[in-house]
Amino acid sequence: MSAGPNNIDTCNIASALVEQASLQGNNVAIHYPLGKRRGQVRYASVTYSDLDELSNDYAHGLVEYGIGRGVRTALMLTPGLDFFAMFFALFKAGAIPVLIDPGIGIKPLKKCLAEARPEAFIGVTRAQLARKVLGWAPGARLVTSGPKLGWGGLSTRQLGKLGQKHLGAAMADTQPDEMAAILFTSGSTGIPKGVVYRHRHFVSQVQMLQSAFDIQPGEVDLPTFPPFALFDPALGMTTVVPLMDPTRPARADPELLVQTINRFAVSNIFGSPALLNVLGRYTEAKNIQLPSVRRVISAGAAMPVATIRRMQKTLLDDAEVFTPYGATECLPVASVSGTELDNEIERRTAAGEGTCIGRPVSPNKVKIIPVTDNMVESFVDTMELPVGITGEVVVHGPTSTDSYWQRDEQTQLAKITDSEGHTWHRMGDAGYFDTEGRLWYCGRKSQRIINGQEVMFADQVEAIFNIHPEVARTALVGIGTQGRQTPVLCVELLNSVTRHRRERIRTDLLQLGRNNSATESIKHVLFHKAFPVDIRHNAKIGREKLAVWAAGKLQ
Repeated sequence: MSAGPNNIDTCNIASALVEQASLQGNNVAIHYPLGKRRGQVRYASVTYSDLDELSNDYAHGLVEYGIGRGVRTALMLTPGLDFFAMFFALFKAGAIPVLIDPGIGIKPLKKCLAEARPEAFIGVTRAQLARKVLGWAPGARLVTSGPKLGWGGLSTRQLGKLGQKHLGAAMADTQPDEMAAILFTSGSTGIPKGVVYRHRHFVSQVQMLQSAFDIQPGEVDLPTFPPFALFDPALGMTTVVPLMDPTRPARADPELLVQTINRFAVSNIFGSPALLNVLGRYTEAKNIQLPSVRRVISAGAAMPVATIRRMQKTLLDDAEVFTPYGATECLPVASVSGTELDNEIERRTAAGEGTCIGRPVSPNKVKIIPVTDNMVESFVDTMELPVGITGEVVVHGPTSTDSYWQRDEQTQLAKITDSEGHTWHRMGDAGYFDTEGRLWYCGRKSQRIINGQEVMFADQVEAIFNIHPEVARTALVGIGTQGRQTPVLCVELLNSVTRHRRERIRTDLLQLGRNNSATESIKHVLFHKAFPVDIRHNAKIGREKLAVWAAGKLQ
């Protein structure tokens, strides 16, 4: 909780920015790129005091313009000063930002906006142009960062000037259970859904991240996924916005990333496994050390141990690589460090026992229940499974959200209410606890393959084949009706090979399958040039799309 101007029980994450501005006002809050010249990125900087003041101006202007308490507001700004200032301004105004990943595609984006029904739309010129041409958010109040091309509304400059008429700080006295934001999932394993965040969720998230990873004010962060960058000012970290396309992390320029890390003495890196794979391979090949980095945090998908090891090689001995586990609906849930992933855990993963994702982050409670695709209204309708038995992961904690926006059926399928009225979120993942209290991930529940009494979870199975030295990654998919599915192993190779060599690899993989009772039923191996992956992190394999492709190949 935080003290607000009118109510000591005010709960608003923007209060954390106000606090940091008072504690380290003259320190840089954000370094943001202006462009590139002669191989070097040009940066501008803003202090905590200036960021807080700009967000106050925007917040007062928003309220004056009619974008105040409870107004759903689509936010489509590129990472930079306005992105941060406007996000905190919306919280200060009590408005409800609606965040949708623009990389999900035009049709899904339009559907998400139609569901959210934003009453205001704040975006860069390109986003406003798309809104006008494609008919998004009709009747919304408009704010444009950049030139307005005849669609009315205010520019961010005009909004700031409007807000400067008001003196003093801006802070709506929002309450813990009041809606704070609608954050849409990427839809990588289903339809995109708007997750309802309440103000207490954001406050708890910052507290849990700080505690779990020992994040200290004054650190310097390189966040390569924009929504996570928004936590930095609240944590007291200086943000360095990288010059890259955040929707294509696998295509980030590792040379530019290394330049930026060294230039600003970055102490924390946040990135997807795909980006860290690119960075790790580059630093390994060039024998580059990153002495300022003391912590790397990866999220979005399970990070291969080989990628973790590459990153560890480029860091000092006392630095750590963390792979937290969670989802838009609940984050963080659990976490494990690279040093905890010893040879025995690697061996177990390669043997098909799953991926170790660590212990629950305090004060989360995590349980394993039987896998079902049906609604589970309460724990009376299910049971907690014992150690070592695979089931569905469910979690209750301070960041566990309780609903999806305008999707009652999906809410009922994803939530369980216990006898004390607490909401548990069904992660949609299969996993189990080992005897040491560590959580192991086996794969997405929706991507499991059922053939009679045999149930196969993708990530468990794929690890058995991923040990082949010429394989980049594999994907297990099922062909046919559930209950009588034929398992098919799709393979992406590290390098292009001759047809003869490919057949040799196929033989090797089939032999690996026969050596393990969990995979001996796999008789089909198909080679794919480049797997489809999620837009947000470029790390989650699109197994549903691969299944359609594989079915066509086997006809």
